[in-house]
Amino acid sequence: MSEKFLQNTTLIAYSSSRVSKLPCDDITKLNFETQGDEVFWLNTYGLSELDEMRQIVIQNQFDDFLIKLLQDDDHANKVIELDNVLFIALKVLKTDDKNLDNEQLIFVVSSNMLWSLQENIGDHFQWIRDRLIQGKGQVRSKRVDYLIFLLIESLIANYEETFEKLLNADSDSIKVTNINPTPYFTEKVEEQKRRMLNFKKATLSLRNTIVKLETINIIAMESKYFIELKEQANNLIDEIDFELFELDSKINLIFSIQGHRLNEIMRTLTLVSVVFIPLTFLVGVYGMNFEYIPELKWHYGYFILLSLMVTITVSIIMYFKNRKWF
Repeated sequence: MSEKFLQNTTLIAYSSSRVSKLPCDDITKLNFETQGDEVFWLNTYGLSELDEMRQIVIQNQFDDFLIKLLQDDDHANKVIELDNVLFIALKVLKTDDKNLDNEQLIFVVSSNMLWSLQENIGDHFQWIRDRLIQGKGQVRSKRVDYLIFLLIESLIANYEETFEKLLNADSDSIKVTNINPTPYFTEKVEEQKRRMLNFKKATLSLRNTIVKLETINIIAMESKYFIELKEQANNLIDEIDFELFELDSKINLIFSIQGHRLNEIMRTLTLVSVVFIPLTFLVGVYGMNFEYIPELKWHYGYFILLSLMVTITVSIIMYFKNRKWF
């Protein structure tokens, strides 16, 4: 079991002057004693090797409560300050077709060490490793708080990528030019709105976790890093709110189109009714079975009545046409 854990674990030690990838061939060697300004970054894929994780916690004299936290592989976004270590649980988002899913990501942080545990193999942090190895940027000259900043920034980039995938999920079928008040179109808009609301909930949770990191005291951290992360998260939330506003506008437009069509139908029915009501009245009067109706004896009575009907019909139509009903 230990071999599997070591195969899925990498260790990088760096300082302002050097960087090295240390071999992970013996779990007892994974001790993170302070050596000057050196920072250790331990990364593990998988959350199931509990015995090995427990051994690392014990041999580095981390808070025992950390063992209990690592036993749970499904944490909500949270930050917990322990005696000598910081526990951070976050969610990495992923989209499979149009479905929003997530996987667990855990950071265990001390003054000179960061241990990242990823639920599945699939790295979001390779660009940080490349910068460390190649000596690019400021990461080598900074402390562990800057490394946390870069890792969470990668996570925000993951959220932004997921947001773009969600935007493109039904972009063609629900764009404004294709608005059609049909059950299919309405269902697609509602599905997209539901996905966006779930995504916003996850992003708000991430933002709240970042806000809490600003108040951490057990490890010296530069607040400016987390202010920047909070701004990035807020910008993403603003984009989500704008998309939700667009979806609400489409739904309102659907209702407006349906209302307009209903009004057109009612207008047509009203016009037909107004035309035929007086005609029906005349037909009803002269269709009564009485012997003494004066007009019945007129030689041209039939043609006079037809002319009256035509006149009434034309007058009503002209009236509504002048009122711009059609």
